[in-house]
Amino acid sequence: MSWKPTFGAFWRDGLAEFRVWAPEAQSAHLVLEPAAGVAERLPMTKRMEGEFAAQVETAHAGDLYRIQLDNQVPWPDPASRFQPRGVHGPSQLIDPSAFVWSDQSWEGVTIERLVLYELHLGTFTPEGTFAAAMGRLPFLAELGVTAVELMPVADFPGERNWGYDGVSLFAPARCYGEPDDLRRLVDTAHKLGLAVHLDVVYNHLGPDGSYLAAFSPFFLSKKHHSPWGAALNFDGPQSHMVRRFFIENALHWIHEYHIDGLRLDATHAIADDSPKHFLAELTEAIDESMRGERRHVVVIAEDERNLAVMATPRSAGGWGLNGVWADDLHHQIHRCLTGESDGYFAGYSGNATDIAATVRQGWFYCGQHSPYFGRNRGTEPSCLPTCAFIVCLQNHDQVGNRALGERLNSLIDLPAYRAATALLLLVPETPLLFMGQEWASSSPFQYFTDHNPELGRLVTEGRRREFARFASFSDPASRERIPDPQSPATFVRSRLSWEESQAEPHAGVVRLYKALLHLRRSDPALQDSSRSSFQIVPLGENGLLLCRRSGAGKLLLAVQLRESASYDLHEHPLAELSRGQSWSTVLTTEDSEFAAGAAPIGLSPRPLRITFSRPGAVVLRATELSSAGGSQID
Repeated sequence: MSWKPTFGAFWRDGLAEFRVWAPEAQSAHLVLEPAAGVAERLPMTKRMEGEFAAQVETAHAGDLYRIQLDNQVPWPDPASRFQPRGVHGPSQLIDPSAFVWSDQSWEGVTIERLVLYELHLGTFTPEGTFAAAMGRLPFLAELGVTAVELMPVADFPGERNWGYDGVSLFAPARCYGEPDDLRRLVDTAHKLGLAVHLDVVYNHLGPDGSYLAAFSPFFLSKKHHSPWGAALNFDGPQSHMVRRFFIENALHWIHEYHIDGLRLDATHAIADDSPKHFLAELTEAIDESMRGERRHVVVIAEDERNLAVMATPRSAGGWGLNGVWADDLHHQIHRCLTGESDGYFAGYSGNATDIAATVRQGWFYCGQHSPYFGRNRGTEPSCLPTCAFIVCLQNHDQVGNRALGERLNSLIDLPAYRAATALLLLVPETPLLFMGQEWASSSPFQYFTDHNPELGRLVTEGRRREFARFASFSDPASRERIPDPQSPATFVRSRLSWEESQAEPHAGVVRLYKALLHLRRSDPALQDSSRSSFQIVPLGENGLLLCRRSGAGKLLLAVQLRESASYDLHEHPLAELSRGQSWSTVLTTEDSEFAAGAAPIGLSPRPLRITFSRPGAVVLRATELSSAGGSQID
């Protein structure tokens, strides 16, 4: 590992070194509380750039410590590696080199092979720990995903939180386990062929327990604001040190925990007017730190602006990210399936023509006017590879930001859910699943927190107030139905019920996900994700026809998202076959192994005709007439 830490407490030349950035302080002391022995108050030496440092021969892993500035009350280290007594308690000295890794041959998973599985540590299992999540990794590997994406694990106030209120940004949340428990999870994932991505938040700090601004007022911007208050300072006075701090945070997860990818939360809320955007500097630093390493590290941003520059290589003037969350496809499909038109759904028709355009382009808004934003939105995306677009049917936001936290499968019938699943998993973009989606989990995912009573009351009131503009929650009585984020019951309701995955009809949905993901990684026609390798067109108002090609391989996906329909594909350009070929059935979402009470999809040869009595999808493969694979229909 070529990277070396410079913030927090770490080991250098066999000694424990403590460093903190406090440019306005006149003095700093390390208050060390050895696991065995008497507490010490040791002076720290002020260095260039306003950093204070101390090397301590007698410190050991497991010792607790705080930092005291100018004889004030000692505070936890803002770059603490662990907070065993909570974010307001003392920090703990951690030795990452003590963990013995077994992933020396691991190379990671490139963006072209990614199938992401987003999970929240606290609700993924009944125990809500790193160790318990590790026990479920074989299921995910067998399912066919290639990367686990952890929602933020940086420590937060209280015992339950989505993670976006993180304040101890280098410290895994103690309610999930100890640092080595996270390392063990990552190491086990690598043994199973799974990459591990981590959601990190560089756009704001949580409202309780952040000591960054106490150590340096330069962490917060004086000219920019965010939806959560003052923005972080990426372009003002002393911003070079702020940028360095957050870049080091990213490198810390990548190198000290062998994390394979980062999901950068809400990067549209990172305000930066610098000549080189912070995100470009971040990707450059990550690439430089991995020089000579065999492992691939992937960086993906969540960003509502649809900016192609973000995923354009730095050599071409871009910011060098590997991918961007592209929510337009979610919004189009959700509008189609549910008919909902509140909020941002108002900017989407949900018709087959617009869904096809979204798949074809990567996102829908490419510069045209957005009624929700009240301005033009997006840029032309054709310069980006299709794998750079991260698409989904559900994620923590799209489920959890609903007033009641309902999942898509709670809003629509299973036939339509299965049909949309086939589309998601066979488009050339990079799919993301949200935990439990693979069995159509009945558990909601609701917004939960564990703040102090005063802050918690404000959070509860704010949560209910934000839905006042929705028709179904326009009166105060209806808003009282919105779950209280502070109630432990809200958290408990959000836990997955794993027993469901083995019972019908949920088990059939699992089998469908396994079959489609196996097809995605093994069928020759799906191995090329270039823009020239696929075509997608609408079939009527509610149907889509997707053709995927690679070499001699050719697959055809016909999807009916709503209602019934019959399509004559005779002489349809996408259904044309080479001489001596016929279409054979790979699977349908109404096969009995996937659908209890199936309504078989009609497939008629000569001319090729597909009849849907309800929503569904069928996958056809072009085969030679002498081939035996699949059920021949033409």
